[in-house]
Amino acid sequence: MSDAERALGALLALMARLRDPQRGCPWDREQTFSSIAPYTIEEAYEVADAIERGERDALRDELGDLLFQVVFHARMAEERGWFDFAAVATAIHDKLVRRHPHVFAGTSPAPEELVRVWEEQKAQERAASDRARPAGEGTVLAGVPRALPALVRAAKLGRRAARVGFDWPDALEVRAKVLEELHEMDGALAAAGAAGEAGADAGAIADELGDLLFSIVNWSRHLKLDAEAALRAANAKFEQRFATMESLARARGLDLKSLSAAEWDALWRKAKLNRT
Repeated sequence: MSDAERALGALLALMARLRDPQRGCPWDREQTFSSIAPYTIEEAYEVADAIERGERDALRDELGDLLFQVVFHARMAEERGWFDFAAVATAIHDKLVRRHPHVFAGTSPAPEELVRVWEEQKAQERAASDRARPAGEGTVLAGVPRALPALVRAAKLGRRAARVGFDWPDALEVRAKVLEELHEMDGALAAAGAAGEAGADAGAIADELGDLLFSIVNWSRHLKLDAEAALRAANAKFEQRFATMESLARARGLDLKSLSAAEWDALWRKAKLNRT
């Protein structure tokens, strides 16, 4: 038995012990799929954060936390008689073999064909899943998880719709749609201002803002950019520049809460130059 097999076996045994009705942990015993799901999502984000920060030890620890989430869900499913961890591992093993015919079936597609082969296999799997559903329940957009971050889900919905021809022809057309949605947002804001009751039209404004964001995500998709990654990078840049502004203000003996708009602007311009 390899070290990996021993370690995984010990983790599975530990999970069973934690969930033991008589000798387990009260907190672990009372958890359900729904109560654990937010932690699963959180751990996936923490893995991504460790990767982005380039911290190897943190990545090891966060991957362990994420693996524990998989083991936790598998144990609860086993208790209900649905499936166990072995079934989970077997299912992903078999799926990956199916999706890599160039490795396991002796075919030799060109590198540029690999993505197409992967997507075709996924489409076949979705079609098989749709056939297993009751009549009328299948849809092109089925299976895009609602719990995904909104930007990621918007991009996936756009890609899925594009596979059946529902898409803009090019990035310029999507840019025009972005401008159209921006004008509609301006119209909603103007209508609210004219009525003198912005709160009463908050729903309409939020609706237009959602349309604008959705069109921007699809513009990113046509530009071959990841909107989620772009926004994460923008967040990081903002954090870094704001921290620089704080340092500049402290060095000058300034109180952040008392700064004027002009003083904030001057600090921001200085932070963009990254000079102290």
